[in-house]
Formats: sequence, C-alpha cells, structure tokens
Amino acid sequence: MSENTENKTITPEWSRVMQEAPKWFRDAKFGLFFHWGPYSVPAYQNEWYSRKMYTRGLKQNIYHEKTFGTLHDFGYKDFYDMMDGGKFDADAWADLVVRSGARYAGPVTEHCDNFSMWDSRVNPVNSVNYGPHRDITGECAEAFRKRGIKFISTFHHQWLWGWFMSTDSEADVYDPANEKFYGPALPLETNRYIPYRYPDEKFCKMWREKVFEVIDKYQPDAIYFDSRTCIIDEESRFLIADYYYNKTGHKDGIITYKKEDFPKGIGVFDIECGRFSEQKPFPWQSDDHLEDSNTWCMVQEPKYKSAATIIHQLCDIVAKNGCLLLNAGPYADGSFHPEAVKVLYEIGDWLSVNGEAIYETRPFRVAAEGPADVQSDILTSRDFRFTQKDGVVYGIAMGWPEDNTLRIRTLGRKGPGKLALDENSRLSLVGSSSPVSWVQEEEVLIISLPDEKPCMHAYVVRIEGGQS
Repeated sequence: MSENTENKTITPEWSRVMQEAPKWFRDAKFGLFFHWGPYSVPAYQNEWYSRKMYTRGLKQNIYHEKTFGTLHDFGYKDFYDMMDGGKFDADAWADLVVRSGARYAGPVTEHCDNFSMWDSRVNPVNSVNYGPHRDITGECAEAFRKRGIKFISTFHHQWLWGWFMSTDSEADVYDPANEKFYGPALPLETNRYIPYRYPDEKFCKMWREKVFEVIDKYQPDAIYFDSRTCIIDEESRFLIADYYYNKTGHKDGIITYKKEDFPKGIGVFDIECGRFSEQKPFPWQSDDHLEDSNTWCMVQEPKYKSAATIIHQLCDIVAKNGCLLLNAGPYADGSFHPEAVKVLYEIGDWLSVNGEAIYETRPFRVAAEGPADVQSDILTSRDFRFTQKDGVVYGIAMGWPEDNTLRIRTLGRKGPGKLALDENSRLSLVGSSSPVSWVQEEEVLIISLPDEKPCMHAYVVRIEGGQS
C-alpha cells in the first residue's frame, strides 16, 4: 500500500471500524498457527532466544556464547541462512491442518525479531532474501485455501521496539551496519513491556506498512495482533483497522487483539494461555501452545501436551463462546516433530467423530458442570460441557464413568439447563450405533451408556426434542 495519509494527521473514528466476528469465525472453533523463524535454529528454551541471547548472564546468552561464539562475532542475523527450510512443504502443512480438524490456520507472519515470513518489499529482512528463500506466507495461503482452510496472519512486530538491545556493548546489534537487521540503537529500557520511550513515527510507519503489505498481497481472513500493540500510536492502529475493514472490503475479515490494545468492538478479544471462567455473550479466542513447556517454538527435546488436555480445553472454550488457536512449532527445516503430529492427529480423530458438538455450535444456557477447577487439566466423567445447534443440545462428558452411567444435574427437570424431555425426545451417544437408555428425574438426567466407547478422551450425548 502507498499511504496517502503519510503527511496527514488522522483523528481516529473508532465507530467506523466496529466489526462483529463473522459467521465463519464463530463456526470454526479451532485453528492452528506455527511459530517458525531463525529462533528455530538454536531451538533453545523458547522463541525469546533472539532477545535473551543479548542479555549477559541469562541461560540463552551463556548457551549462545558457548555454542556459537561471542555476540560480536555471531549475532542473531547469523542464524538466518541456517534456517534452510529444506523440508518445508506448504501442502503437507495444509494436510496437517485438515487432519487435525482445525478450520483456520497460518504461519506466524512476523515475530518480534524483524524477520518477515513473506516476500516483502517493505522489509529486506525476509524469508525470500534469507533462510528458506521462499515466500512462506504466500505458499501457505495458497495451499491452505485450496483445502478450504481460512487463513490467519499473526503479527508480533511491535515487540521489535527495544527487542534486541543488549547489555553487551560489543554486541553486533550496536554496529550501525546491522541496523537493517535489528533496528536503531535505543535505550535499554525500551525493551520493557510498557517503555518510557514509546516508538517514534518512523517505527510506527514501518509497523503499519508491514501489515498493509500483507493485507494487499495475501488478503488474510483474520489478523492476529500479539500483546504490546498498545505502544503503537493510536493513529496507526486505527489506519490498519480502517484499511482492512473498509478500504479493502474485508467484510468477512476479523482482527483479534489482546488486553486493551484496540477499543472494544473492533474485533475479537484474545486471551493468551488462558480462558474465561464463565460463558461470555461475545465471541472470543484463546491462543495457546501444544508444547508442554514455556515455548511457542521448536526446542531441543520438546515435550507436548496430551490430546486429552487439548480436547478438554477446546470443549471448555467452545462451551463459553470461544475459539481455540493452537500453536505448533516446526524444526528449522520446516518439518514437525512426530509426537506433535501424533497429538494433532489424535485431536483430529476425536473431532471426526464428535465435531458436530463443536463446529457451528453456539453456547447453551449453561456452559459447564462439575467439580473440577475451570483451568484444571484433570477432568472426569463428573465434568460436563454443553453446546447447542439447530435445536439439538450436546452434553460433553470429560471422561467415561466406571459404571457406564452419566449423571447430569444441569439437565434434570429442575436443573439450570431448563430442559424438559418427554417420550418424543431422542438421546444418543455420538459415534455409537448402540442405543442408550435414560431417565430424567427432578434433579438429574441419568444416561446409561453402552459397554463400548466410540472414541477416547471425551464423550458426547446428543439430545433431540427437549423443550426448554
């Protein structure tokens, strides 16, 4: 985009860019994104390696100097061409997304490290000029859309303000010749979450030009902004929303944002690694990582959460009117760890059986029942989540009862679900051809299940014909 507002002062009119979540987003429920960048080369600790390697005494710094050399002789830029992407295959990534059951997906478009994962004319530090020498964003957008996957672009580049500032005065980030890689030298305090010195106009202009370029080249169906976007001037944030929604006609597009980085109502509110304890009247999103440690990227000896953990998390989020955007980080060569693939396949297997209780659903009047804490990973057959669609209510049990009998108090005749069942009501176990018997008492709905489980991890009862 060539900005015609460059020398003008814009007064943000946020009422012009109010946008409700489109139907496709509300229906999708589950997405994937992929943290992949030069930080995937050292694969040490997490994706903040690019920043922490420059702070003397931190684990990343000690490891870096022992493994690669001093910060003067070997800086972050020297990882670029080690990220060769030799096994990257956008079609294989699309296959993985489809197999996982995710309905929207995309690679991290730019992390905090000034490395653009697209064919950029705005930023010479990109995946076409360095590393894989390929347009990762473009290839994924094309491959994903061929498979019916909505495409999301995620931006984290507001973090670049102060990101690389080092406690080592000899670090390569202070060499003026490297400014294109790391940005200008700034006071150390600019790497604080909310710095005293906010980004200048030059930085904000580059920040928005990158987003404009991605919108123009790839027309993302959703744009995700990481936290700290609040440090970008209000005019720039408004110009992005106005351009995306109004000037380029993305009437089905949506922006997701964190905290109070954008005004309420201009997109979908996102919670990082968390969720609401109660059902919300508005659609929202939780982004979290498959990795079972404090990382969003590939690391040495990675560990992954179980499929049961993710499935339970997804059911809880969907019951509360949210979507789950799950991260999986590939190796530097663009391939995925076999265990990550295995878990994603297992999630997809569950959704292939039970997806009718997830996709296109809306919240039931009660979201949850059970003794477990809302954020607990230890859920049992006494814990339930509820959704509904087209007059059908779904009760999702988070475990299989030892006596093959579910007892759902929410759906008793006097329960908060206010569901009245009669002889015309039909109850079935999704994925099973065996009949179930049931009785609705005043305080509880009792359902006798067959002996054979139709799947693993969580079990869905389909309830038709209940009057509420």
